[in-house]
Amino acid sequence: MKVFISREICAPGIELLRSHGIELNIWKEKRELTPLELIENCKNVDALLSAGANKLDAKFMKKCAHLKVISLHSVGFDNVDISEANHLKIPIGHIARILSEPTSDIAFLLMLAVSRKAFSGYERILNGNWNFFEPTRYLGIEIKGKTLGIFGMGNIGFEMARKCKAAYGMEIIYTSRSQKENAEKELNARRVSFDELIRQSDVLSLHSTLNPETRGKFNKTVFNQMKPNSIFINTSRGAIHNEKDLIEALQNKTIFGAGLDVTNPEPMNKNNPLLSMSSVAVLPHMGSATVETRNEMSVIAAENIIAAFEGKRIPYPVNPEVYG
Repeated sequence: MKVFISREICAPGIELLRSHGIELNIWKEKRELTPLELIENCKNVDALLSAGANKLDAKFMKKCAHLKVISLHSVGFDNVDISEANHLKIPIGHIARILSEPTSDIAFLLMLAVSRKAFSGYERILNGNWNFFEPTRYLGIEIKGKTLGIFGMGNIGFEMARKCKAAYGMEIIYTSRSQKENAEKELNARRVSFDELIRQSDVLSLHSTLNPETRGKFNKTVFNQMKPNSIFINTSRGAIHNEKDLIEALQNKTIFGAGLDVTNPEPMNKNNPLLSMSSVAVLPHMGSATVETRNEMSVIAAENIIAAFEGKRIPYPVNPEVYG
């Protein structure tokens, strides 16, 4: 059996695949594959391990209908045409269970960095502007006792809420497709409407998937309803917020600040105005970037492939319906 891996991943997953006698072709160039290159590299293999933002659309699926499995090195699958994969009976695997802690750590880090204008403080030092002390300048805001709003109370949202409750005694409110009894019991969280969420949150943290309902949901209308001293955090997908509207809201002081681990587009242009704002913190989509997590991600991606090659149901499917 042969597998094409669309970029280098951590060693444990590679070793696991090779220990099962699987032949690997790994893309090692430091650039994105073109759609045609991806198709060409998948023509003579039995599976794809897709690491990165490869667009696996209907055209790709039809050209590579022979694949026994596609294993994603990510939780998100908004770049995959699931309907076409189902039609062609191709199981799609993803990383389903390990990103809660590292990604919630990044959300928590961004919240603190924005609240105290930490990134701009560091920038002042780099630029030689740490000089005359002015008691009324460079002021942040405190988080203790404030209200945290969670948009999408899944595993990552729960961990972010747990951290904020434990560290700062924050009140937790959330919106989610279903009631989250564990959050309500353990964190005294309250489920509220979307309108209540955006009006009441001092910190609004996004942890939902990207889908037609959430794409561009956080726009000018939403930002205009938020508190003037509120902080907007997005560690899910950049396309959930309208970046132009977010820039305008920050420039007009409609909201206090923003912390982003995801942007729209990615990578972000180095001249983006967000990067020069004192109450903004931006990271290059590194929510899962720990040695421990990336090692385990590589193993989970490999396990999905191995199961498919052995004729078994893959352990972490995006589309379990493909098995009928």
